[in-house]
Amino acid sequence: MQKTWRSHLLLAYSLVILAFLYVPLIILAMYSFNDSRINAVWTGFTFKWYEQLFDNRRVLEALINTLIVGVSSTVVSTTLGTIAAIALHKYKFKMQSAINGLVYLPILIPEIVMGLSLLVLFSQAQIPLGKGSLILAHITFCLSFVVITVGARLDGMRSDYEQAASDLYATPWQCFRYVTLPLIMPGIVAGALIAFTLSIDDFVISFFVAGPNSTTLPLYIYAMVKRGISPEINALSTLMMVVEIVLVILAELLQPSHKAKAEE
Repeated sequence: MQKTWRSHLLLAYSLVILAFLYVPLIILAMYSFNDSRINAVWTGFTFKWYEQLFDNRRVLEALINTLIVGVSSTVVSTTLGTIAAIALHKYKFKMQSAINGLVYLPILIPEIVMGLSLLVLFSQAQIPLGKGSLILAHITFCLSFVVITVGARLDGMRSDYEQAASDLYATPWQCFRYVTLPLIMPGIVAGALIAFTLSIDDFVISFFVAGPNSTTLPLYIYAMVKRGISPEINALSTLMMVVEIVLVILAELLQPSHKAKAEE
């Protein structure tokens, strides 16, 4: 009886936490289909806010900028982060613990401090603010997440597979291509998804390093909110949530195939 009571209490507590996290998002998505401009009153179902959203030229420009910055920073940070994680895992050298600590530094530093420091850096280096500065800034804070995610996958990987491949006269590249890479691919995919999600959601750092012609969706939403909450914001936020949910589902679907290839 006591065990059942505790399990029911834990279940109720979990449901309350999940409701606290997801009910506001569900309400926001529902009101994106509301015919009224006032979110507090439901007057009917409509798609007109989505139609107005896609007819808005500024929204499309912000979306294109967000995708360019997000994809570019994700590709570069995933590539560099994977290489760095492999190097930190395989090779031992002096000051390795200090370097491992520096990897966590961009995660621990407040975003406003990082944004201001990057703005000063770009100003001193005479780098113009725009898409280039945005991509460099996003690579900076996404890199640590990729290194940690791929590094965790490497730490959980058995070294027997690589040793067996070497015993079968596989070259270092063949060992990496056919053994190591398939095994760490779930970590690489997870790191890439985290980097892309952080990039398209970032506001604070982007606020400091974005130029006048490189407005991203978070910056555009902030400007819209200052002028008054519009149902277009609900529609735009709902679309962003759908995209992120699809990415998570794709990552979950891809992981079994990578595991199967690794086992083969």
